[in-house]
Amino acid sequence: MADTTYRHIVEHYESCLALHGDTHRGVDWPRPEDAKVRYSVMLDVINTGHDASSSPVSLLDFGCGAGHLLDYIQRGGLDHIQYTGLDASDKFVALCRTKHPDVEFHCTDVLEDRQTAIPQFDYVVANGVFTEKREMPYEAMLSYFEAMLEKIFAMAKVGIAFNVMSKHVDWERSDLFHVPLDTLAGILTSRLSRHYVIRNDYGLYEYTTYVYREPTRWPRS
Repeated sequence: MADTTYRHIVEHYESCLALHGDTHRGVDWPRPEDAKVRYSVMLDVINTGHDASSSPVSLLDFGCGAGHLLDYIQRGGLDHIQYTGLDASDKFVALCRTKHPDVEFHCTDVLEDRQTAIPQFDYVVANGVFTEKREMPYEAMLSYFEAMLEKIFAMAKVGIAFNVMSKHVDWERSDLFHVPLDTLAGILTSRLSRHYVIRNDYGLYEYTTYVYREPTRWPRS
């Protein structure tokens, strides 16, 4: 991908980390309680697509930031999840490796790095990776979004989860990435899979999408 304007998004999050440290504000989430809701919703991609009682599942936290999803997993005793983190920022990866020295973290830009081979995982989640576009024009962000979804989906054996900002809001922020549902559906069906679930039921001005390789059922009992 020739246009590397998306690196400004990475730099924005690094500036948040420098200013606020290892906190919800350090990854630019305004409210800690909302961040916890997002972690729960992201992990529901497993509850929908997998019988967790049968075997452990491998999970890649794509754009792991400060590793707060892993903190959430460990606090919840979710031992069936085998976690790996990945981020394009060496600053965030260094922080994660300090906090969790026994956990594997990859530092790579999957659009630019052709040398680093990332293995496949049962599930890949991208929480907050596509909610902000910063100074990027909408069409440039959309192209970046499509390219990244293809990379992420290729890493998943079962399915992926990601969130974007909703168009169905009282007002839009120009630095956020608001995606129409029809636009998203067109991208998914033409480039990834027809097996997807869109969730807009958790009270935030965004929505989360689960995309699977095979048909599944929602909710899974």
